[in-house]
Amino acid sequence: MRTALVTGAARGIGAATVQRLAASGHHVVALDWCIGDDLSPCLPYAQATRADLESLATAYDGQVLPLIADVRDPDALTQGVDLALERTGRLDTVVAAAAVITGGTPLWKSDPAAMELMWDINVRGVWNTAAATVPALLSNPDPSGCRFVAIASTAGEHGLFHLAGYSAAKHAVIGIVKGLAADLVGTGITACAVSPGSTNTAMLTATAHLYDIDTTELANHQLLRRALTPDEIAATITFACSPEGAVLNGSVINADGGFIR
Repeated sequence: MRTALVTGAARGIGAATVQRLAASGHHVVALDWCIGDDLSPCLPYAQATRADLESLATAYDGQVLPLIADVRDPDALTQGVDLALERTGRLDTVVAAAAVITGGTPLWKSDPAAMELMWDINVRGVWNTAAATVPALLSNPDPSGCRFVAIASTAGEHGLFHLAGYSAAKHAVIGIVKGLAADLVGTGITACAVSPGSTNTAMLTATAHLYDIDTTELANHQLLRRALTPDEIAATITFACSPEGAVLNGSVINADGGFIR
């Protein structure tokens, strides 16, 4: 049985990915910081809770192992890897989904504290996740089946109004993945990024709030003319995590419903 580690796992795309991977037979170490309403002023929307993570794990009766961990803390991520190895003896799949969004102002008026938080979670968090997990992937009995997938965004390839910081962070995520894929040449392990469009999550609601609009207005920038579901994005991620997903190595998969400006 394959083993996965997923960050940002308690809700949204992360939770849907845990469910998809578990349904496909993976053991999953599900990490989230689970701070709920305990927020700094620069992050004014509620995060996932312990109850969210525990509920996800309970539904899979030991197949999903919950761990409260902050991706800004390399030691916490190492703890997640250790948990996977202790329970199953292997790590095959990593999905770096933890992220937050701030913005709503021009770049030159952005809150430095908000930018620092977003950079630490969205960028350093992916970097830390790779640094903690890749050695375990390399020691896998069959590294050629191992996958590292990071969640980027349409903002990773476009400049979005009043979201310069978020766009910069997601561009950096794509850069990390492309550099990691190059570093892994010859190992059989692959790395790629999945870039969702407007997806029906708490982050989409927070983004709409920054613009003082409804989420349907954001979704109308997609040719599908609707918000995507977390499960639709998770289905794409799950393919990227599969042995067949090797063909996506070094790629950015635009799961964006046909994003247009």
